[in-house]
Amino acid sequence: MLQVDNLSTGYGRTQVLWDLSLKVDEGEFVALVGANGAGKTTLLKAISGVLKPWPGSGNISFDGKRIDNLDSNQIVNLGLSHIPESRKLFTDMSIRENLEMGAYPRRSWRERRKTMDEVFELFPRLKERANQLSRTLSGGEQQMLAMGRGLMSRPRMVIIDEPSNGLAPLIVAEVFEILKDLRKTGITILLVEQNVRQTLQIADRAYVLENGHLALEGACSMLRESDHVRKAYLGM
Repeated sequence: MLQVDNLSTGYGRTQVLWDLSLKVDEGEFVALVGANGAGKTTLLKAISGVLKPWPGSGNISFDGKRIDNLDSNQIVNLGLSHIPESRKLFTDMSIRENLEMGAYPRRSWRERRKTMDEVFELFPRLKERANQLSRTLSGGEQQMLAMGRGLMSRPRMVIIDEPSNGLAPLIVAEVFEILKDLRKTGITILLVEQNVRQTLQIADRAYVLENGHLALEGACSMLRESDHVRKAYLGM
């Protein structure tokens, strides 16, 4: 469903990613793990059209269509939703209004009430607080809202950036349970996450990104047994 081929990009003259290639098949749950500064968020920004590949560096395709030359709104219309790091909510809007903002594509807007009911089923706490301003929510509730907003466009694939960042351990465990529930819906997922131990327990495959290069890739069961992963990321 998603194919990244020989991607190089960065900010200004600073290169962050070097000839990076990966793929995510339809229905898969794939993780991208690595330390801070490895380039994980940069990759997601390139996939969602926020950041463009450097000229001549490669291409990105979604469902067989090249998307690295498209704007972010066009990519969302194709069915690819980006749930960003640090939530990026509309803080002076209610939960309901934030969710409605996620139903940007015309086809999604027509079905927004049905989709909102589905989001409330996945996140019942949001339904209880539907008219509450998003800035009054706890960190965990804000993360739920960010994920719910990303689902309002009725995407076929979501890319999720650091959903556990800054959350208390109990809330982190809740977020990972939500990710498991999201997987059961059949949606394709690419997850960026620093919590390597828990991520390798729930994803199908993973890529390990180090200093803008792919260091390892494979089934999560295999990576959990890798000496490099165990020493560098699992503290073993």
